[in-house]
Amino acid sequence: MSSHDKPIAREASYGYDRQTLDYIRHAAAHGLYEIRGMGAKRALPNFDDLVFLGASLSRYPLEGYREKCSTKTVLGTRFASKPIELDIPITIAGMSFGSLSANVKEALGRAASEAGTSTTTGDGGMTEEERQSSKTLVYQCLPSRYGFNPDDVRRADAIEMVIGQGAKPGGGGMLLGQKVSARVAQMRTLPPGIDQRSACRHPDWTGPDDLAIKIQELRELTDWEKPIYVKVGATRTFNDVKLAVHAGADVVVVDGMQGGTAATQTCFIEHVGIPTLAAVRQAVDALEDLNMKGTVQLIVSGGIRSGPDVAKALAMGADAVSIGQGVLIALGCNHDSYFRNGAHHDATADYAALGTAPGYCHHCHTGKCPVGITTQDDALAQRLTPEVGARHLKNYLKTLTMELTTLARACGKQNVHHLEPEDLVALTVEAAAMARIPLAGTNWIPGASAI
Repeated sequence: MSSHDKPIAREASYGYDRQTLDYIRHAAAHGLYEIRGMGAKRALPNFDDLVFLGASLSRYPLEGYREKCSTKTVLGTRFASKPIELDIPITIAGMSFGSLSANVKEALGRAASEAGTSTTTGDGGMTEEERQSSKTLVYQCLPSRYGFNPDDVRRADAIEMVIGQGAKPGGGGMLLGQKVSARVAQMRTLPPGIDQRSACRHPDWTGPDDLAIKIQELRELTDWEKPIYVKVGATRTFNDVKLAVHAGADVVVVDGMQGGTAATQTCFIEHVGIPTLAAVRQAVDALEDLNMKGTVQLIVSGGIRSGPDVAKALAMGADAVSIGQGVLIALGCNHDSYFRNGAHHDATADYAALGTAPGYCHHCHTGKCPVGITTQDDALAQRLTPEVGARHLKNYLKTLTMELTTLARACGKQNVHHLEPEDLVALTVEAAAMARIPLAGTNWIPGASAI
């Protein structure tokens, strides 16, 4: 056999790896794009690319067992007569009843209340389970307006106007027919069992001035009591944050492309938006440019997983963070078993039936969640009870808060909101440029300063 006859190790050229070949063959066979849940799978610059400069001689650390470190967080101080007061700067992101089961929504409310933080309704309206279990509940108003109820707006503690989501900025939401149960359909005024596609922009808006009008309407509806959040998917973040502030937002939520979703096109998840690391810097720049830093609060979401992630976001200028995917994983998402009737039950076979395995599942859109989280199937939903889910999620939030305060004390801070950019350095040129944080061991910020 000549050298020309020998098989090559790669199936095609560099640009056509196994994943690309599978994509092309699937497209050729079906003529359809892929829809899936969760977030981006590509490697992106993230908070792991930053590290803290702990205190030593030039700054003294705090004694962890003797000196307190405050985590109190207040949101909505600009115009609202009743700002949100939280015990921790870690909130639960909007995830709808429809994408999640009613049991999960109740579990989120219970855990958030016990941890002293807020949860958020998501698309499709407010459930009684969620309102009754949540001490502090943020009501989302999305382009779909599914389930939008002025009476429920008044019952909420804050309102979040959703312009875009990090996993799919510029795109609308999806809820496939297998998850449109009778109850979901009734809440959203939809036929059951039929795929639901949300609008990508609010139907009565043609520009930023319309956002100002809508915020004014919501303030009048709630007697100027409730803080108004504006949530944007991270793309043109600097300008979007400025426009949200000009429209009258009390709080701006910026969701980076690592944010998850229950269902959307893979091309959105992987190819639209900018990483959270870059979005935080642009959002803070916009607030500072308007002299609104501290007057308008900033919440950052999209790929926040750990206490160090929270601490780094705060150090870069965020007032709080919001977590979605990490919350679902704490509840048992992608676990190989579920806990029911006092015992663990193996879920591996159910993952296999979906063509996946624990740790690799992104099949939220199917409604066949093996651990009962992203489903409307009554039998599957019973695999997660509110009590067990709330306990696990509370432990997760407690751990994040302990890590956050540990790092703040190590930097000599008596309040987690005193963390600042100079407490950080970057480990890669890309992260240094995006976050405008010096490369470790240097004073160099790529694109902003000389070496």
